[in-house]
Amino acid sequence: MDDRKFIEESEKHLLHVYNRFPVVFDHGEGMYLYDVCGKAYLDFAAGIGVSAFGYGDSEYEEALCTQVKKLMHVSNLYYHTGLSEAAEAVCRVSGMDKVFFTNSGAEAIEGALKTAKKYGYVRDGHAGHEIIAMNHSFHGRTVGALSVTGNEHYREPFAPLMGGVRFADFNDLSSVESQINDKTIAIILEPVQGEGGITPATEEFLSGIEILCEENGLLLIFDEIQCGMGRTGNMFVWQEYNIRPDILTTAKALGGGVPVGAFAITDKVARASMVPGDHGTTYGGNPFVLAGVKASIDIMEKRHIPEHVRELAPYLEQTLDGFVRDFEFVEGRRGMGFMQGLILSEKIPVGDVVSRALDYGLIVLSAGGNVLRLLPPLIAEKRDIDAMREILEDVLRSFAGVNTH
Repeated sequence: MDDRKFIEESEKHLLHVYNRFPVVFDHGEGMYLYDVCGKAYLDFAAGIGVSAFGYGDSEYEEALCTQVKKLMHVSNLYYHTGLSEAAEAVCRVSGMDKVFFTNSGAEAIEGALKTAKKYGYVRDGHAGHEIIAMNHSFHGRTVGALSVTGNEHYREPFAPLMGGVRFADFNDLSSVESQINDKTIAIILEPVQGEGGITPATEEFLSGIEILCEENGLLLIFDEIQCGMGRTGNMFVWQEYNIRPDILTTAKALGGGVPVGAFAITDKVARASMVPGDHGTTYGGNPFVLAGVKASIDIMEKRHIPEHVRELAPYLEQTLDGFVRDFEFVEGRRGMGFMQGLILSEKIPVGDVVSRALDYGLIVLSAGGNVLRLLPPLIAEKRDIDAMREILEDVLRSFAGVNTH
């Protein structure tokens, strides 16, 4: 079946909630994906930050294949042999004390919100607590996660959502402080906003948030679903600033490709929040996905992946800064590690750049604020960055015309 026929047949039965690009991928190897026609695409999106080790990593694949032959699933009414190792590994690399495994990042956010609300209920003896979230944030598409997502366009069609959410401006401490009242129980934020435009939090902002939480008895929730698991040069961004949250969410690269997420909490929160019956999941943390989690963490530690990202990030940043210098419609760069964004002039729609890059054999993403988002697999080397530069330079030149300088 050719790619056009495959797309037509798929659209007959799929709910149309994605405007998919007209390409059908068949397999991957290293930093490249290949479509059904054999065309190679250099991947600087990594499945939106999921495929940390690229494609065809033998150690990762062997761990999954071994587990498939042993045991795929048991319910959470029982223990299984991979559970303790995966839980210990996540707590160790995240710096947290207790973990709950979910099927996705959005479910991790749901669990984090429920935990914060239950903590307030136990502490104060009543419900009705509120959450402060950030404008331009993105936390997921489920009702709870959407409720704390700071984009009215996403929320409006599904109102009324979860109540008791107040929005403040990211990197504006006074804006956050003004939203605190006697009902507030938690502040949730992404240390690096992803979908909102690849915007890192400043150290001053995070330090101020930490103080506000301490002074007002609030829980600090960090959403590190996209920015965590080595992507910025630390296993988690909070470790860069030594500002540990009370609740941490993770997913994407956590499992290297299998559908798994988690929320992790401190002992303080665990002692005064969730008890048996408060939360659950059928598939979350089953033997198959936890084999992916354990393998991902093992590979990151054994191959020193966060250190590799820290070492290569300056080269990636210099390469991207070259586009800012050479193309007048590329107005700036921001990001951390292997989570980078190029800010484009409004006269060049980022969606058009993403589409043309795909035509040229390069996979990149968009983000809010007309930002071109780059999330390469964490195994990327200088040669891969050079290959990206050559393709993206041609792509941008095709838009520039006489506007290069």
